[in-house]
Amino acid sequence: MLVDATLHGIEVAMSIAEKSLASIDQAKEAALRVLLHNARGPFQGLPRTAGWGYPEPYTRDLMISALGFLATGNEELADALRRTLVALATNQTPRGHIPSLAHDPADRGASDTTPLFLFGLALYRRSTNQPEFLSDAAQSALKWMQYQSPDDRVMVSQLPTSDWRDEQWVMGYGLYVNTLVYAYLQLYGEYKTAAELRELMNRLEVSGEEKNPHEHEGLVVPSKPYYALYSYKMLNSDRFDLLGNSLAILTGIASPHRAQNLVAWVEVECEAMRDRGELVVDLPPCLFPYILRQHADWRPRYERFNRPGEYHNGGVWPFVCGFYVAACVAAGRIELAGRKLLALTELVKPWHENEAEWGFNEWIHAQTGQPSGRDWQTWSAAMYLYAVECVQQQCTPFFSEMHAGNPNEAGVALPSGDDPPGNAATPAGVLA
Repeated sequence: MLVDATLHGIEVAMSIAEKSLASIDQAKEAALRVLLHNARGPFQGLPRTAGWGYPEPYTRDLMISALGFLATGNEELADALRRTLVALATNQTPRGHIPSLAHDPADRGASDTTPLFLFGLALYRRSTNQPEFLSDAAQSALKWMQYQSPDDRVMVSQLPTSDWRDEQWVMGYGLYVNTLVYAYLQLYGEYKTAAELRELMNRLEVSGEEKNPHEHEGLVVPSKPYYALYSYKMLNSDRFDLLGNSLAILTGIASPHRAQNLVAWVEVECEAMRDRGELVVDLPPCLFPYILRQHADWRPRYERFNRPGEYHNGGVWPFVCGFYVAACVAAGRIELAGRKLLALTELVKPWHENEAEWGFNEWIHAQTGQPSGRDWQTWSAAMYLYAVECVQQQCTPFFSEMHAGNPNEAGVALPSGDDPPGNAATPAGVLA
């Protein structure tokens, strides 16, 4: 009897494993179809940001999608990235700023487009072995970024709503943008400057009523394993930024110990949110705790565009969750990454606007699990493919090479191994 029960359990586990693997393979094929469909749009033939809505070539979406484009090894997608980079270089301002739309030199003002251009260009150069590709544009962009530091050091600042969160108030030294700066500094061999930025970011944020003018504010939250959303002089936000913290892990800004604690903290917090009915999916929101109407950082405009659990106020974004899956791999939580990839596979299936077998929607409502943005979003499909690659290879392509090439990162080697005891695991071999 016991033997029969054991065999039945093994058969069930194998059946689940086979179904999971089949679902991931189907999602991979669908994601590639989305990207190829979006590879040419109505604006100078540049890639679309989404399959139906967003026909424009948004810089940040396409530069982030570079990770997925290049991970596929697909020549058409590599060419789409090349064409976008050339358009951005052509439309770069005389002082080096990169526009928000690849085809429109007048659409300016974003804080993340220039560092993302440098990031995407570096990935393309490495992938195609063209180290001098668009060299003049790169040098101009690097010069522009040097002037984005208010105290003429390396940490850059930003204005509110100027990064990917166009409905989110992030000001001063933002975590997300500075992780991009750290990434491109490493990719361009600026290791000394990168080390200075990492040291500054790992200082404590300023608390209390006064700031020592001789001490630079950092982004470490006291008594927490994660980094602050932003900090500037006496102003800061301790709300959790999933994308920024995932990038902090992937780039090596977070030490291996901090990375492991950070991922464990996210999982505990999300479980508590599910218990309170604030989250129904098995992936983290982009921001939490949510900003509520009674909170000091609530803004009247949020009532229309950014309610709790929606959009940038805690919506669940598949592309951000792709970064989180990769961060779990980088933190050595391989089996957890596998479970989160299965959850992401479920997340990208529903559609919202146009009936499709796989929706790859823009963002998901945290409390209902319903897709609420544009379908066939380029970065949702691209980062899904990148997340799959990370889990199957058990490494983080491009980021792993970034660490290997930095002579100053001997103490930032990525940890390896499975989940610590007490964490449930995906059936062995599901994602191998």
